[in-house]
Amino acid sequence: MFLRQFKSSTGANMSYIVAEGPGGAAAVIDPTGDLSRVTEVIEAEGLKVGYILTTHSHPDHISGNGRLAADTGARIAAHRLASMKKDLPLDDGAVLKVGALEIKVLHTPGHSRDGVCYLVGNKLFTGDTLFVGECGRTDIPGGDAGALYDSLFNKLLKLPDDTEVFPGHDYGARPTSTIGRERKSNYVLEPRTRQEFLEFMAEP
Repeated sequence: MFLRQFKSSTGANMSYIVAEGPGGAAAVIDPTGDLSRVTEVIEAEGLKVGYILTTHSHPDHISGNGRLAADTGARIAAHRLASMKKDLPLDDGAVLKVGALEIKVLHTPGHSRDGVCYLVGNKLFTGDTLFVGECGRTDIPGGDAGALYDSLFNKLLKLPDDTEVFPGHDYGARPTSTIGRERKSNYVLEPRTRQEFLEFMAEP
């Protein structure tokens, strides 16, 4: 698998290219900020971008969608609840084919109603659901701490410990992590009942 991570100059947003290999089919996840580095890699590696994958429809994660779609002809995919321009509405459990790669869609609401993570092999692109050492906010329109509890504890933490975590922002001590490392070190993921988690998320 070919994988590149890009950090924006503002907001510490992360964008990603995943591809079956140089010259192969590819997808771009959450293109944002200055797209020149993304397009340079696409051109240099001869990648054929078929999908632009959206983790959620907040403006800082979709700002590059239109331009990249126009440049590459890629289809914009997002959860069907996303209130944004999309060519392909996604549901939980859907699998997208990118050449030889299979990308599984995990609906993970909480930070937003339309939040999804993308699982490619053992690599998990978590958007604003899970950060390194943190999680997404729920005190914003569309936020739901109960839904986030279910997404984190009943979905993401069910994945193997060696699953690699690639977040939507570089807010932690390192730009990537693993489910096992987060399970041990992320204070958000300490064992709590659902009610205890709701109270924890409500704290200032």
